[in-house]
Amino acid sequence: MISLIEAYRILLIVPLFLQKQNRMQNSETPTIYYAYDALCGWCYGFSEVISTFHERNRHRFHFHVLSGGMVTGDRVGPVGQVAGYIKEAYLTVENTTGVKFGEDFLATLDEGSAIFTSVPAAKAMALFRSQKPDECVPFAARLQKAVYEEGLPPAEYSTYARCAADFDMDPKAFVQNMDLDKVQQLVQEEFKTVANWGIKGFPSVIYRDGEHAYMIAKGYTPLNVLEETLNNVQAEIAQKKSGA
Repeated sequence: MISLIEAYRILLIVPLFLQKQNRMQNSETPTIYYAYDALCGWCYGFSEVISTFHERNRHRFHFHVLSGGMVTGDRVGPVGQVAGYIKEAYLTVENTTGVKFGEDFLATLDEGSAIFTSVPAAKAMALFRSQKPDECVPFAARLQKAVYEEGLPPAEYSTYARCAADFDMDPKAFVQNMDLDKVQQLVQEEFKTVANWGIKGFPSVIYRDGEHAYMIAKGYTPLNVLEETLNNVQAEIAQKKSGA
């Protein structure tokens, strides 16, 4: 019979850009990786869960947010092309999670011209993470609020200038730095890392303890379930370490 810990274990090869950040922190502290996409409606519904989880556990774990690149390549285009689907799907997200999509966002569906692309938001996250790594989870929530509550265009850098300003960052300098070569390289590494970890849907939450990693949330997960899964995984890890 497969154990709980084996059911959740995944192969996790940590890329160099995350290794560098880990070396700046206590490497013995477990890490939570939150894989999301700024344009993922279910991630928007999960924002309150991950934000509360982060506040309760930020003193116990390192947190890293990685962008998944959900809307890239030939998926990029006017939101009007997928407005019919979103108008049905957002109601399911609301009913399941209790989150509300803003009237300003819903108006963009009717207008239809706003370009949906995950790349600018991923640049913003990669840049922000390099400067304020401890605030990545709140910043991810802010990015999603900008799109899904305030209806700000995800393709426009002005959206991310406003978000950066809310975290006491120079908005003009922030958007200028979004196009630095090193930021664009980080984004591509993030997309590749998430794919290599076998993550095909968002949101996903991974708990890493030493050389082992465990998927503790796959898709929208209520807070109590997320916490219970983490506790169960930690308990079984402790048993194995003690030789019980």
